[in-house]
Amino acid sequence: MTAQWVMYGIKNCDTIKKARTSLTASGIDYRFHDYRVDGIDDALLQSFIDQVGYEVLLNTRGTTWRKLPEAERDAINDAASAKALMLAQPAIIKRPVLSAPNGDLLVGFNESLYHAFIQEKS
Repeated sequence: MTAQWVMYGIKNCDTIKKARTSLTASGIDYRFHDYRVDGIDDALLQSFIDQVGYEVLLNTRGTTWRKLPEAERDAINDAASAKALMLAQPAIIKRPVLSAPNGDLLVGFNESLYHAFIQEKS
């Protein structure tokens, strides 16, 4: 099977919608992995953490984070605690995570960074 572009996120997220539009406009054929439908397993999340760090993946600016009790937020102080939270509540993973065919990742969405990443990895 040929390696392909994969976008990870949640279908109804506005940022995901913008990123998907950008990929389509760039002519990129990709697969969409919805955390709510497809889930995320320990090994995949660990591979993300190994590549970009849990600090990049953990969305501390979103609603899911803000709704957590303060004690639970305060307990997230290393990769293991962040990973456990992200596995339990995938909506707290920063979106989107874009995986290039070679496995390199880009987290979040910025139009110009997307175009540069796509050109570099295509």
